[in-house]
Amino acid sequence: MISIEKKIEDTVIKGVKELYQVEINSSAIQLQKTNKEFEGDVTLVVFPFVKFARKAPAQTALQMGEYLKAKLPEITAFNAVNGFLNLQISSTYWLERFNDFRLEAQSKENSVSSTASSATATAATAASAYVIEYSSPNTNKPLHLGHIRNNLLGWSVAEIWKATGKSVKKVNLVNDRGIHICKSMLAWLRYGQGETPQCSGLKGDHLVGKYYVIFSQQLAKEVAEIMASHPGIEKEVAERQAPLMQEAQQMLRKWEDGDEQVLELWKTMNTWVYAGFSETYQKLGIDFDKIYYESQTYLLGKSMVEKGLKDGLLIKKEDGSVWADLREDGLDEKLLLRKDGTSVYMTQDLGTAQLRYQEFNAEKLIYVVGNEQNYHFDVLKRVLKKLGYDWSSKIEHLSYGMVELPEGKMKSREGTVVDADDLIEKMTQTAKETTEELGKAPLLENKEEANRLYHTIAMGALKYFILKVDPSKNMLFNPKESIDFNGNTGPFIQYTHARIRSLLRKSEKQPDSPILFNIQDLPKLSAKEISLIQNLLTYTSVLQQAAKTFSPAIIANYIFDTAKEFNGFYQDTPVLKEEHENTRLFRLALSQFTGTILKQGLHLLGIEAPERM
Repeated sequence: MISIEKKIEDTVIKGVKELYQVEINSSAIQLQKTNKEFEGDVTLVVFPFVKFARKAPAQTALQMGEYLKAKLPEITAFNAVNGFLNLQISSTYWLERFNDFRLEAQSKENSVSSTASSATATAATAASAYVIEYSSPNTNKPLHLGHIRNNLLGWSVAEIWKATGKSVKKVNLVNDRGIHICKSMLAWLRYGQGETPQCSGLKGDHLVGKYYVIFSQQLAKEVAEIMASHPGIEKEVAERQAPLMQEAQQMLRKWEDGDEQVLELWKTMNTWVYAGFSETYQKLGIDFDKIYYESQTYLLGKSMVEKGLKDGLLIKKEDGSVWADLREDGLDEKLLLRKDGTSVYMTQDLGTAQLRYQEFNAEKLIYVVGNEQNYHFDVLKRVLKKLGYDWSSKIEHLSYGMVELPEGKMKSREGTVVDADDLIEKMTQTAKETTEELGKAPLLENKEEANRLYHTIAMGALKYFILKVDPSKNMLFNPKESIDFNGNTGPFIQYTHARIRSLLRKSEKQPDSPILFNIQDLPKLSAKEISLIQNLLTYTSVLQQAAKTFSPAIIANYIFDTAKEFNGFYQDTPVLKEEHENTRLFRLALSQFTGTILKQGLHLLGIEAPERM
């Protein structure tokens, strides 16, 4: 069914030509939902046509309104407010659109169910895929609040693209080698006294992170001593000269040379970290199709650099270091191999990009990384292009802003980050206290079921609070504001879904999903019903926009608006108490479908939609 917006657009183009002898295209036409202060469903902005009509804006709007009403039977009335033409659309049209949308949604659901058994085969033969990398933790510290935003963004964007029909691969690159892990390893050797997760009671990632902080603290002492004994020396120079740092660099060289003792310690400590990461991912509901490890990919990057050097595309300096000269691109020279032959992050990213492109025939390679790395990904694309890889244009950096706290920025080296596990635990406790205080907890059969509900509410609050913010913006995280059953929060939307499910459970007769409603069998639709239908009909376009812009915030704000629309409808419109049977069934179907859309939208944000709250 052609949308009313498309019909209005086509008719306006014809009308401008007939009335004013001017040809325009669709870019000159602005349509929007009518402001609630005025009667109408769709508003046409007529200011662009005033110069053709040679009339005042209000007169031009009235003239265009008469034309549209005469040409389109769906328009039952109109009014003009200055240069805004408010058009009232018939209840018949909205009901037919609602029927069509429900049937379309049912058809898609059946199609997904019928092909589920062949999903593996379909994925294997897919022509191309959107490869989305997120999380990408270092194995020297546990996941923190910044990682949470990264994981939630990556997972959500992947699910949004999947919902549009794209083949998507969620991948993680674990930075399991390099100077950072050597710092934790060295600190553990010096100060650990054999401490393990088992004997300490600490999660493995927390234990390793503890020694990363200890390394930084001990290094700071050595640097202070050097600077005190060598007045005028720069801090960076002092850090390089510090015995602890030099020993860590020596350990890195031993690792790359395959020293057995270093490798054994590295494997042991990384095993601790992976177990800790896995537990946190599970709590957050985060998953991956494949996990890459830098230790397994960096050599491919080195081989690409060596080939580029052999082909004369890169330069080697006197000290033996290898660089890409990007000055012709308006940038500077970029180090790819250190003078001792060890890799840098850029080297590893070259290899990983090549590996993924070949493995998945990637249509896009999307990196979810904070905006402090904008320059890095600009350089990555340019270096790949310089090396002759035309697919470098497929790389996209989903650059997101930092998460800050009321007290300021987090600092890993100083141990002042908000730990992900601690935050999840505190959020769950707050959800429990808030739910019980407001008396919104249903009668639950056992403690396990209650704890599961509190965790669901807590994760809904956390995920929605983070994802409702446009990814490009920095955000201030305040846990207390996120758990609220009113306002623009996850629990408000979850509670609305639970309210709908409760309504349907109480109904004596459930609306059959494929049932079609005829306007002849119903009284005129109310303004609240039409407004809710209008909102539901925009779901597909909202989904497409969210995918195109890599912004889960668009989905978040849409389902919040949908929940508000439903609550406005529910408060003003009787449903179960409606005496007219067809009207009651229609309102139940409208409620049911609203619940379906809310559940789908919540899923795209990684949020569960409870049946009871």
